[in-house]
Amino acid sequence: MKKLRRIVYLKIARLMGRGKNGNVVPTIIAENSSLKGDVVSAGTLHVDGNIDGDVNCDELIVGLKGTINGSVNAQSIYLYGSLNGEVCTDSFFIAQTAHLVGDIKHNSIAIEPGAYIEGRCIKNKPTLMVVEGTSQPQKLKAAK
Repeated sequence: MKKLRRIVYLKIARLMGRGKNGNVVPTIIAENSSLKGDVVSAGTLHVDGNIDGDVNCDELIVGLKGTINGSVNAQSIYLYGSLNGEVCTDSFFIAQTAHLVGDIKHNSIAIEPGAYIEGRCIKNKPTLMVVEGTSQPQKLKAAK
């Protein structure tokens, strides 16, 4: 019954989803899965297994039992498991169950008490640029 319910949910989600790429179903690396190599995704990546390699995606969710060994570049990251490597992100949430070893370049960050972090948190600095027709510098988002 659980399998049938899950299949129906995924089919409905694919039919109803109209996000950037037309689907709302994330890419999932399951708990008993292990992946060696770089991962690139234009959508959401949910990791409950193990990735040995670099990750580049729009949104990354590392579950309680998820582990990533490599650098990560994502628009937003939600870390509940382990991450070993450098991180570059716009928005970063680190739960109390998280274990992070590496430097973080971010625009905004939230850290729950109890999270383990070994590394530096570096705020991305916005760049200034003079726009034609104005005399005042304009703030732009920091380049990743």
